[in-house]
Amino acid sequence: MKTNYHTLIIGTGCAGFNAADRLYDFGIKDIAIITEGRFMGTSRNTGSDKQTYYKLSLCGNDADSVRDLADTLYSGGGVMGEHALCEAAYSTRCFMRLVELGVPFPTNEFGEYAGYKTDHDPRTRATSCGPLTSKYMTEALERSVISKGIEIIDFQRVIKIITKNNAVTGVALANTVTGDISVIACKNVILCTGGPACIYKNTVYPESQHGAIGLAIDAGAALSNMEQWQYGIASIKFRWNLSGSYQQVLPRYISVDKNGNENEFLYEKLGADSLGFIFLKGYQWPFDTKKADGSSMVDILVAEQIKMGNRVYLDFTKNPKGLENGFDPLPKEAYDYLKRSKALLGTPIERLEKMNIGAIELYADHGICLYKEPLEIAVCAQHCNGGVAVDANWQSEINGLYAAGEAAGTFGVYRPGGSALNSTQVGSLRAAEHISKKALTASYEPHYALPSIKYGLSNLAEIKDALSSKMSQVADFDRSTKGMAALFERISILCNEFFERATIKDTSEIAELFKLYDMALTQRATLSAMLCSANAIGTHGSAFVDRKPQKNPDLKIKTRTITKGAESRQSPVSPMPSPELWFETLLAKSKKENKK
Repeated sequence: MKTNYHTLIIGTGCAGFNAADRLYDFGIKDIAIITEGRFMGTSRNTGSDKQTYYKLSLCGNDADSVRDLADTLYSGGGVMGEHALCEAAYSTRCFMRLVELGVPFPTNEFGEYAGYKTDHDPRTRATSCGPLTSKYMTEALERSVISKGIEIIDFQRVIKIITKNNAVTGVALANTVTGDISVIACKNVILCTGGPACIYKNTVYPESQHGAIGLAIDAGAALSNMEQWQYGIASIKFRWNLSGSYQQVLPRYISVDKNGNENEFLYEKLGADSLGFIFLKGYQWPFDTKKADGSSMVDILVAEQIKMGNRVYLDFTKNPKGLENGFDPLPKEAYDYLKRSKALLGTPIERLEKMNIGAIELYADHGICLYKEPLEIAVCAQHCNGGVAVDANWQSEINGLYAAGEAAGTFGVYRPGGSALNSTQVGSLRAAEHISKKALTASYEPHYALPSIKYGLSNLAEIKDALSSKMSQVADFDRSTKGMAALFERISILCNEFFERATIKDTSEIAELFKLYDMALTQRATLSAMLCSANAIGTHGSAFVDRKPQKNPDLKIKTRTITKGAESRQSPVSPMPSPELWFETLLAKSKKENKK
C-alpha cells in the first residue's frame, strides 16, 4: 500500500464497495478500500427469510412518486428532510445500477420489478432476491471494484482518523495479525463500517461484524439518534432474523426451564390471540411500543421467559396450541395469506417448505435441521437507526469525513424494512459525488503517536462480555433509566482511563484493544443519547422506558438526539426541502455546470 491517497473508504460492504466504484467512475482513482477482513461484515453475512430492498414502486398500477416515498421516510420521525428526499430521489437510479451489475431482483416478462409490503410501508415498494439480498449486492459491487483495479488493503484495522484544523489528514492502522502500526495520508475518509454490532450481547449482527463509529467519536464528529434501534426475535446459535415466513407459518413458541420442562407460554398468556400475533410478527417483526398490546407482546413475553432463566425456542415440527382442530381459529388475514400461498398444510415445517424452501436450506447450510430440531431464540439488537450526523452530502461536521450505510445516522425512529439497503447506495453515491466536485484541499503530514499500552494477562474479553451483557440487561428495548445511568458512569470511567485499565498479552492484540476502545466510546455515546431521549420523550419507537406507556402514541418525533462525546441534546429535524423543479431552470444550471 502507498502512504498517500486522495480518498480512503473503510469497509467492504454494500456502502463501501459502492463508494469506491462510484468515485472511480467520477474520475477519482487515487483511492483504496481498507478492511480488517474483506469477507467480514453485515452486508455479506446477514439476512432474513427474504431480505428486503426498499425502493420506489416500479410495477403495477399503484401510484407512487419521489415525494410520496420521501414523505414515508420522513414520517417515521427524527429524520432530516434532506436525507428523506435524497434517499427517495436517488432510489431508482441506485436500484437500476444494481440490476445492471447483475443483482437478480425478480421481474416479470415485461420488465416490471415486483413488490410486496414490508414493515412501516404504506405501499408495496419492497423487493428481494431471497434471504441473501445484501450478499448478492456486495458481491456484484465487489466484482465491479475488482474489474477496475481499485486497491483493497486487507487485514488492517483503522484505529484513528487523524485530523487537523477540523479536517481529515489521514488514518492510523493496526495490522490485525501482527499489530504493526502504519499511517496513511488522505484528504477524505468515507466510513462504511456498518452499525455498532459490538455493544450488545443479545445481537443478530454476524460475529464477524464489529463496527467503527468510535472512530468518528474519537475524531470529534457528532452523532445522531444513537438511542434509536431496531430489535427483534432472532436465532442465537446461528444469528439470523426470524421475520417474514418464519413467523407466518405459525411455529410453536416454547420455553424450557432448568429441569427440562416445556411450556407454550404464548398460548398460556394470550390464548387463541397468540396465533394472530405470531403471524403478524412476519410483517411487524421489529419490536414496537405502539404494538405492545399486539404482535410486540410476543417479544415482551419471550424476553420475560429468558430473564426468568428459561431458554426459549421456535419449534417448526409441531403446531402451536390452538391449531389442534384445523385453521378456523386463525384471523382472516392469516388464513387468507396461507390459503393464497397454498400453505394450509399440516405442520409449520411443511408450510415453510411450501412458502420458502430457501429459509430451511439456509439453516441446513449452517448445520441446523429445522425438520428435527428447534431454534433457540432471543430478542436481539438488529439495526442501529442512529450513527454519524451527516449533511445532505453525507459529510460529517469534520471536513473530509463522510459516513454511509448504517454508520450514518439518517434513519430516525421508524424506517420501512429494507430502507437500509437503499441508504447504503444513496449515501455512498452522494458522498462520492460531493468528493468528486470538491476543490483540492491543502495536504498535511498526518502525525500519530500510539498511546502507552499495558501488557500482561489480557482482560479484553472479560471487559467486553461484562459491558455488552449489561447493555442487553438495561438498555435494549426494555430500558431502565436507573440501570442506564449507572452503566453510563461505569463506562465513562473506563473511557477516561481506558489504556490504564485494558491489558493485552502482546502486540498481536493491538487491533483488538482498539476495537474494545471503539466499543466503550460507542456504548457511552449510546447511553448518553438514550438517557437524553428518555428524559425528553420517554417511551416511544422501539424503547420501553421504565415500563411506562407512551404518553402520546400518535406523537410525531420532530427532534433528533445529537451526541458529542458523552453529552447529548435534542435538536429539531429539518423540514422537507422544496427545491427548484422547473425544467428550463434546471437545464440551464446543468449546462453551466458541465462547462466547468
